[in-house]
Amino acid sequence: MSDYLVRALAFKGSVRAFAVRTTETVGEAQRRHQTWPTASAALGRTMTAAVMMGVMLKGEDKLTIKVVGNGPIGPMIIDSNAKGEARGYVTNPQTHFDLNEVGKLDVRRAVGTEGTLTIVKDLGLRDFFTGQVPIVSGEIGEDFTYYFAVSEQVPSSVGLGVLVNPDNTILAAGGFIIQLMPGTDDETITIIEEKLKIMEPVSKMIEKGLTPEELLFEILGKDNVQILDSTPVSFACNCSKERFGSAIISLGEKEIREMIEEDGGAEAHCHFCMEKYLYSIEELESFIDEINA
Repeated sequence: MSDYLVRALAFKGSVRAFAVRTTETVGEAQRRHQTWPTASAALGRTMTAAVMMGVMLKGEDKLTIKVVGNGPIGPMIIDSNAKGEARGYVTNPQTHFDLNEVGKLDVRRAVGTEGTLTIVKDLGLRDFFTGQVPIVSGEIGEDFTYYFAVSEQVPSSVGLGVLVNPDNTILAAGGFIIQLMPGTDDETITIIEEKLKIMEPVSKMIEKGLTPEELLFEILGKDNVQILDSTPVSFACNCSKERFGSAIISLGEKEIREMIEEDGGAEAHCHFCMEKYLYSIEELESFIDEINA
């Protein structure tokens, strides 16, 4: 099964819901960054949230999520867009600890319990929308739940999960966001709250083969859910040799000549996807020609 996301309404439109499978997407990030299990769980949970939040946008809109805690994993940066594409990295990818007291990857210890979760939305306007909240648990799902309640004032439940194989590859990853619309009645809220208390971890359900639709059926009840649409999901980076070349040109002639004389060329490295781009002396000299044209 390839990764994809579904968007839905439930309980006669009083609840908005998203569910996604991100196993391959998170797996690609793990492969590129060679993350160890705890770092994979932290990055994978955040990427999963980013995918769902990205699809809440429209057209060419995009967002950036920054999780900066006081744990050893360091800052995490994730980009996503309305097309279901995401990319991301963690500062210290080789971070891992023993399982926590409930037998799960100790994401809280890796991320830290103090710091900030920041969402920056580029909606194609002159100014970006920025929302920032303190980290409340370091478990990521609870932190996004708090973000929606405080910054966007939408009561939400965010479930995120990542399972890692013994060889560090990703076994299962995915998540859901359940949001209450204004006027949701108490009976509906109680039904959802009770189900969330007893349901299996989302990563376990994905490991068993449940689809995103079935995740929502499990949480909200099949008869209560109306699936609106689905979106393919993937790891995607928009870096290119041309884009990095433009950045080198912006450094100016003096800097480029130093690259030629001291290094005999240049190498650019993308933090998001780990691709490397090499520039020969001839290419750098062509950049100088372009500056002086």
